[in-house]
Amino acid sequence: MFISEAKTITKIALALSVVTVSAMAGEKLKHNVDNAVIYPVKNKHYGPYAVNPQSTKGFKRGRTPTANEIKAWDVAVRPDGKGLPEGKGTAAEGEELFTKDCAMCHGDFGMGGKGYPTLSGGQGTLKNQLVHPENGDEPPVRTIGSYWPYATTIFWYIKTAMPFPHPMSLTNDQVYSLTAYLLSVNEVQLNGEDIDDDTVIDRKALLQIHMPNEKGFYPNVENGTAEVAKFIQNPANYGSVTKRCMKGCKDGKIVHIKYELKDFIPPMSTVRDLPKEKGTKTVSKAQKLYEAKCNACHGNPAIGAPVVGNKEAWADRIKKGNDTLYKNAIKGFNAMPPKGGSMDLSDTTVKEIVDYMVEASK
Repeated sequence: MFISEAKTITKIALALSVVTVSAMAGEKLKHNVDNAVIYPVKNKHYGPYAVNPQSTKGFKRGRTPTANEIKAWDVAVRPDGKGLPEGKGTAAEGEELFTKDCAMCHGDFGMGGKGYPTLSGGQGTLKNQLVHPENGDEPPVRTIGSYWPYATTIFWYIKTAMPFPHPMSLTNDQVYSLTAYLLSVNEVQLNGEDIDDDTVIDRKALLQIHMPNEKGFYPNVENGTAEVAKFIQNPANYGSVTKRCMKGCKDGKIVHIKYELKDFIPPMSTVRDLPKEKGTKTVSKAQKLYEAKCNACHGNPAIGAPVVGNKEAWADRIKKGNDTLYKNAIKGFNAMPPKGGSMDLSDTTVKEIVDYMVEASK
């Protein structure tokens, strides 16, 4: 957060505090678990913020899913392993899958790609919780090996969210293999032993693995918000949350921002307005498929792929002719996999998408 943004937020918070407290003098206000005040809605406002008065009663979105649809998507794996399916895989099998479906975004060995999270490395860096430029300390690097608390939920995330263009397309064995590979490159051990290429990872193995940062999170609490509140209020647990104040605080615990973080990639934008709508022309099938299958890379300058609409980036490519563009799109080119990773598309459909991208970039 930039200093100017922090000052603006502070002013808003002060206004909220003054306006709300003065308007509700004498009222006993409720508090959240962390002691934040819960203000009532008055005159369709929550403090200075207007509240949408429209009722959502009667709104219907879509249809009721079938039992099979629910079963197909209802994949939830808990830290204790509940929900983990049968299956198995090795790091060697996972490496092959990772190279084919994941490295294009996350880089070789998960060491980082353009615009997507780094998955490996960073061991020990969580100890540097603050950035101190004067002594050269590096900020924390959050990866699977340094930050992720439970090996079981790595399976769940990969299964339900990856690969990016077509999640839920991997078999359980494939997901176990990818999980084994990511644990291996992060040097996570199974019962004190390194995970080798041929080490079999299954449900039982994941339950035996203890991640390096397993104890770096709030513990599981069974009795709801009362226990959470009790835990947070104890000064021995991650610091104590006491009565909040904005000025004139008596305990002297105000900590001002000392070092401004500026190295955001891509740079942070202060633009808050929505993009202008481009006419009311009916969206073509090719455009819909582009937005669903290709926009993640060709709509993000940080990825490195030519952005659709950028005439300069597309000029030389268009000069090579449509046949070359078709060939590269269908068979893959440089970091882009065949058909952008969407192998369910026919060659004819890919050509139609390319035609749309070219026309939009002239």
